[in-house]
Amino acid sequence: MFQPDLRRTRTRTVFGMMELIYHSAVRDIRKSHRNALMGLVLNIFQTVLFVLSFYAMFMLLGMRGAAVRGDFLLYIMSGIFLYMSHTKAMNAIVQSEGPASAMMQHAPMNTVIAICASALSALYLQILSILVVLFFYHVLFTPVYIDQPIGALGMVILAWFSGCAVGTIFLAIKPWMPEFAKIGSSIYGRVNMIASGKMFLANALPASMLVMFDWNPLFHCIDQMRGFVFENYHPYNSNVSYPVKVAIVLLVLGLLGEFYTRRQASASWNAAR
Repeated sequence: MFQPDLRRTRTRTVFGMMELIYHSAVRDIRKSHRNALMGLVLNIFQTVLFVLSFYAMFMLLGMRGAAVRGDFLLYIMSGIFLYMSHTKAMNAIVQSEGPASAMMQHAPMNTVIAICASALSALYLQILSILVVLFFYHVLFTPVYIDQPIGALGMVILAWFSGCAVGTIFLAIKPWMPEFAKIGSSIYGRVNMIASGKMFLANALPASMLVMFDWNPLFHCIDQMRGFVFENYHPYNSNVSYPVKVAIVLLVLGLLGEFYTRRQASASWNAAR
């Protein structure tokens, strides 16, 4: 009654949505841990643990000779960083607020904003974790040299984007088959431990084995990432366009499924099923 009558222009609507996405992303980051700094520290610790585990495995199995010429630990980190960005983005989207969530009762809020907030919070945590890990490695151990840093950053974002696209597929399935979406996303993450190709070089694979991995967009991202990081490696068996096309197709299909699900869902969804 006493609220000012504001004209809802297109610009005002866009900035209002951006502000809502920002606050939702901050809430999503703090949701994992009450202390935002501790949430970041836990994410960094998980990344370092992955790197050290794979380093120990390479050393024990004598696989160090299969790596590209250059910094061996940076070779491992280039694969781990992209795998973590892809998987964390997928999990963040799958666990985002659904159409029957209590947050959707607030008028400006909708599932698109929840998806964007979850995706941006995952990207923020991963980029910050990567920068912190590389900074301490550069300061404490050996100087870090990346041949094409802009291209390498682009591959991190592409791995994150493709993870978001896969996550929207599972998010659209989740209200209909929650157990299948939960198990399916978990299996996909486990399969990518091997299928992502972070433990070997695509150029070193024979054609008979290459067909087992080149279906995976993350495999292309990691191989291209190593081409940008190391000046001695030139990826011939992967490309950038394939993960971009696959991610766009999956994102469109996932959003179509999510929009259809949102129209069918209700507050009594879980009780009815």
